[in-house]
Amino acid sequence: MTESTAARKPRRSAGSKAAGTTGAQADMTGVKRTARNTRTTRTAAKKGSETELVQLLTPEGERVEPAKNSPYAEYASFVDGITPDELRGLYRDMVLTRRFDAEATSLQRQGELGLWASLLGQEAAQIGSGRATREDDYVFPTYREHGVAWCRGVDPTNLLGMFRGVNNGGWDPNGNNFHLYTIVIGSQALHATGYAMGITKDGADSAVIAYFGDGASSQGDVSEAFNFAAVYNAPVVFFCQNNQWAISESNEKQTRVPLYQRAQGFGFPGVRVDGNDALACLAVTRWALERARRGEGPALIEAYTYRMGAHTTSDDPSRYRHDDERAAWEAKDPILRLRRFLEAANHTDEGFFAELEAESEALGKRVREVVRAMPDPDRFAIFENVYADGHALVDEERAQFAAYQASFAEAEGV
Repeated sequence: MTESTAARKPRRSAGSKAAGTTGAQADMTGVKRTARNTRTTRTAAKKGSETELVQLLTPEGERVEPAKNSPYAEYASFVDGITPDELRGLYRDMVLTRRFDAEATSLQRQGELGLWASLLGQEAAQIGSGRATREDDYVFPTYREHGVAWCRGVDPTNLLGMFRGVNNGGWDPNGNNFHLYTIVIGSQALHATGYAMGITKDGADSAVIAYFGDGASSQGDVSEAFNFAAVYNAPVVFFCQNNQWAISESNEKQTRVPLYQRAQGFGFPGVRVDGNDALACLAVTRWALERARRGEGPALIEAYTYRMGAHTTSDDPSRYRHDDERAAWEAKDPILRLRRFLEAANHTDEGFFAELEAESEALGKRVREVVRAMPDPDRFAIFENVYADGHALVDEERAQFAAYQASFAEAEGV
């Protein structure tokens, strides 16, 4: 932190001639000085945070080997034995997830989906962390974790029913230990904490991971979840994808310190990882999940990444951010980064990329066909599960809705 100017220089009396200012002018000078010091402190914090980033692959695709005495060496040890097949698997996951995401965005623009939340640019954070989970772990996502869903074995077409408006989810959460998408911002952190407390009482050695964004970190639910998890030593990992923008609000308007440092106030560790580095995300998440399974309590991971597209398809990011900002992050593209590493290490060849391209196109075609073939839901199903034993008011509303629907048929018959 930058030392205050007032701490280094003796104050002058407001009435001193040497001061050469009136009391009001002195007050304004103090305001300006405070503002200047605040900006300096923020700059220093920002520069300092750059050295706190766990990174195992540079944007150029070069492997980073932490020194043995480095605090990051422990994280790196969790991927020491990773094989070329596993690395190619991470790359494949990211490519196919991006292809699915692009197809969903196109379908929304064509009127086939009501809305879509793109993950473009966040593939490494999701695939790296998703592949760190075990089958018996449980995942609580937001509404953007398409890559994590892929890792958990959820058919990507099942993610689209809710966005098309034909169902409330499309998959059985217990079938893949992957909860339904959560639209209410931040509430899943509490759900995950409660679930983690429950499996502890059951004596299970599995762990829970909750995903949320930088915007959700401002919600009270998240702070409450942090506190409960710490007090009850819950085996939960909080995975924050800091993509720099909560819709149109930047990080600077949400926090004065790096998000991962918030964990310190609740009594558990926090770590910031390069969210565009799939290898680092895999390593750090493995570390956090394993310590949770050992009964060492929660951890917070801040995956420092960037939302390349809009918040959702109803958003226009050009209204609040500059093209040069996106261009700077495009140079850190997570897929290109891993490809460069694979090629430099001779872990793949052109045949692999050609086969993956064909698989990618086949996935896009299947997604289009399945979405357009989705049947419309029963319009009256909305009334069926309001009360267990029925209700007179619901019966009345059902009758009114039936009459409203019948009016269209009568109009068409005229």
